[in-house]
Formats: sequence, structure tokens, C-alpha cells
Amino acid sequence: MMGIGGLVVFASAFVAAGAIRKSMKMKQEVDLFADQVEEAIEQILLGKEWKETTEVTEDTLWGKCGEKFWQLYRVWNRKEADALLEKRQMKALISDISHQTKTPLANMKLYQEFLQEEALSEKGKEFLNCLEEQTGKLEFLLQSMVKMSRLETGIIQIQKERENLYQTLTAAVSQIVPAAAQKEIELYVKCEENMMLDYDKKWTEEAIFNVLDNAVKYTSAGGKICVTVIRQEIFTKISVQDNGKGIRLERQAEIFTRFYREPEVHVQNGVGIGLYLTRRILELQNGYIEVHSEIGKGSEFCLYLPN
Repeated sequence: MMGIGGLVVFASAFVAAGAIRKSMKMKQEVDLFADQVEEAIEQILLGKEWKETTEVTEDTLWGKCGEKFWQLYRVWNRKEADALLEKRQMKALISDISHQTKTPLANMKLYQEFLQEEALSEKGKEFLNCLEEQTGKLEFLLQSMVKMSRLETGIIQIQKERENLYQTLTAAVSQIVPAAAQKEIELYVKCEENMMLDYDKKWTEEAIFNVLDNAVKYTSAGGKICVTVIRQEIFTKISVQDNGKGIRLERQAEIFTRFYREPEVHVQNGVGIGLYLTRRILELQNGYIEVHSEIGKGSEFCLYLPN
């Protein structure tokens, strides 16, 4: 007969064996659950059609969570479809607006050319000049709105390629040379001629031009603008520094928002989205923009692109 001590040892061994079996079963169930979760997430992320390969029972870990993944999968797909439809509708709307406004603007410019050939009074010539100026403003506004809408809706995707930053900078600077020359503003550019970087050439040129355009507008006649490019450890910095009127500290965060214009500069041409576009263009390339300014001492805008 087995003694009490032997019974205790046997019972302990039996309990231990049962615990081991239970632990192994739990481990198998957890491993299976982890594999099922991984497969479900992969199908959701890749947008694949959901195919349930194992029988779902309520007393398993997957049985308790599988239905939630099903719901997540359906919601994800529905939102993706809605977002795609919205982008298509927005693209069609933007294209329609752009197309519908081109003809009236072209006709307005044509009629203005006809009027320039007519014998007009001094007052008539003054009105014609005002009409040309307002037509130019309207055209600029519509073009800016289209650019902004395309960037915000993702219709235009940033295409980063290995490009020469010096050439892009030169193209942007050349666009503001006439305006700078008219105000006798001195332009200085310091950049390596063979500085290669991965970025979107077209949109980065737009971003640099917007900052330069602002610098020329808000720098007094006879002023100075310096453009300097420095390759840092993580980012390449494009600095645009002027000796213009400067920006109040409390307004420096607002200047990068849509349609913001400082109260003192409403006489200047513009609609207040240039710096907003620049910020969005840089952000879409994992870059950023910052400003350092002091009233009466000018401003420095720093555009950062990742190396």
C-alpha cells in the first residue's frame, strides 16, 4: 500500500503534469491567436479580400476578438472607398473650376488688348490700368486656390528625385529678379553649385519662390535679400534673410495659416496663401519652415529639407 507521503507526491506530480498540459495548451492557443491577428492586420493593411481560414468558436481567443477585426476590416474598406470617391469628386470639381475660368479670363485680357489700341481719355486709360491689375489679381487668386486644393486633397503627389538644389534655387530667384530690380533691392545667393538632394523639384521651387516673393514685397526700396544654403547633419537649410519691416512676435505663428495677411500690408498684392503653401510643400517632404524676425530689423525664413 502507498503511504500518505507517497500519495502526496503522486498528487503533486499529477497536479504539476496537469498544469504543464494546461500551460502548453494555452501557449498553443496564444500562438495561434497571434498568427491569426497578424494575418488579419496584414489583410487589412494590404486591402486584401478577407478570407477566414479557420473555424471561429466563441470559447477561443480568436472567437472573442475575430468579430471585432471583421468590423474593423469593413469600416477600413468603407472609409478607404469614401476617401477615394471624395478625392475623385474634388479632382473633377477643381478641374471644372480651372477649365471654366480660363476662357472668361482669356477673353477679358483680349478685350483689354483691344482697348489699349483705342483712343481713350486719361480717365479711360486709368480705368483700363485698374482693370488689368484686377484681372491679374483674379487670375493669381484662382491659380493659388487650385494649387492649394490639389495639395490638400492629395491630388498632386510629391515626387522626390535626386536633383541639383542650386539649379532649383536659381530658377526660383530668376522669377523675382524683375520685381527686385524695380525696387533696387540687392540679391545675394550663396549655394554650392553641385548640391544634390532628394526632393520634388517643381514644388520646392514653388516653396522657395513664395518666400522670396514675400521678401521682395515687404522689403523697402534699396534693401537687401540674402539667400544661403547650408547642408546640416539631418537637414539642408535654405535661409532667406531680408532687412525689411519685420514681423511682430505674436503674429509669427499666424503667417503660415491660410489667407492670413498682416493688417499693415493690405495695400500689397497677394491673397495670403503663399507661406501656407510653402509650409505644406515642405511638410509633404518631411521638412519644415521657421521664421526669426524683429520689427524694424527684417526677417529670416529657414526652409528645411531632409538630407
